[in-house]
Amino acid sequence: MTVQTLAETLNLTVLSGDEAATTREVTGGYCGDLLSWVMGRAPRDGAWVTIMSNVNVAAVAELADISCVILAEGVSPDAPLLERAVTENVALLQSPEPAFTLAGKIYALLS
Repeated sequence: MTVQTLAETLNLTVLSGDEAATTREVTGGYCGDLLSWVMGRAPRDGAWVTIMSNVNVAAVAELADISCVILAEGVSPDAPLLERAVTENVALLQSPEPAFTLAGKIYALLS
């Protein structure tokens, strides 16, 4: 499933990411807010669900080779995060749903 398909299926708002970013495959997922844990545990090509909204999120997404970052619970990115996500072409998505709900839906879609 691509990032774009995931966004459409779950009614996610795409905040950043060009065609290359949104056509990337999503093969797994990770839910967490402790950046060091995400770097060490999130699967490559995964969808990362978080409530963290600072610039470090984009850096961790790049380091962990994440397909997309989903900001849960209606969290909005701070200006530096959005700017870096655009500059680095990180697919940054947003949802009003809780992280737990999103994680369950992503799991069901990818299983």
